[in-house]
Amino acid sequence: MEFATLNTGARMPMEGFGVYQITDLDVCEKSVYEAIKAGYRLLDTAAAYGNESALGKAVKRAIADGLVKREDLFITTKVWVQDMHKAGDTYASVKRSLALSGLDYFDLVLLHQAMGDYFTAYRDLEKAAKDGLTKAIGVSNYFPSILVNLCENVEIIPAVNQIEAHSFFTREEDLRVMKSYGIVPQAWSPLAEGNYGIFTDPDLTAIGKKYGKTAAQVALRWNVQRGFSIIPKSTHEERIKENLDIWDFALTEDEMKTISAKDKGKSGIINHFDPDLVKNLNHLSFEH
Repeated sequence: MEFATLNTGARMPMEGFGVYQITDLDVCEKSVYEAIKAGYRLLDTAAAYGNESALGKAVKRAIADGLVKREDLFITTKVWVQDMHKAGDTYASVKRSLALSGLDYFDLVLLHQAMGDYFTAYRDLEKAAKDGLTKAIGVSNYFPSILVNLCENVEIIPAVNQIEAHSFFTREEDLRVMKSYGIVPQAWSPLAEGNYGIFTDPDLTAIGKKYGKTAAQVALRWNVQRGFSIIPKSTHEERIKENLDIWDFALTEDEMKTISAKDKGKSGIINHFDPDLVKNLNHLSFEH
């Protein structure tokens, strides 16, 4: 496993385990425990996922079983838009997430979307960091122009920007801007949610055959090799292990170019430029 050094000086694993859409809490707890057992040390959840408590239980069990210590883990959560409207809401959300997960602190807290009053919300995150609720703060789904505007007007530069990034949506401009501010890029859905025939793609499959890897493993390796931290998700034990088995080979420059050439230049999962979607996300809420 390789690590990224955040602007706080902390080290974050380049690959983690995400729990998006794992709504069955028992399944979530089991999957997180198996992920820790398999070797994952970065765990990613969010208030909006509704499974922070399950992740916390898995962590507690893994620690009790002697698999890890808390300091071995890097745990991320995110604040949803409903708690990004007025001063104090985001801070309260972080405290709520800590209570739900049973953790004493997070390693990273992100604003989940560039929506609501995100400047006020970000200042709450800065306070949460200063008060020790989280060791680092950042954002998610912030496009270059919005990210630059935020960075130019806050005290603490985001440590991470988590965005959709995979071989069919490469986000090269986003990557360039993040690097210019020392922000670590992190990819959600690094396997494109299985779209574009990614698991059977001829190029990815052929490259994988050379290294004894699957098309999925090649796609994941491509992302980390260009500097993205990744958080693949699975509830299947073998796939959980397979996704982590990408650290014993390296792609050539030509192979990297072949994969990058698949870029469609737009999302095939969620279009943040769709006004109706933005309106809906601003009004999407969940029970605390």
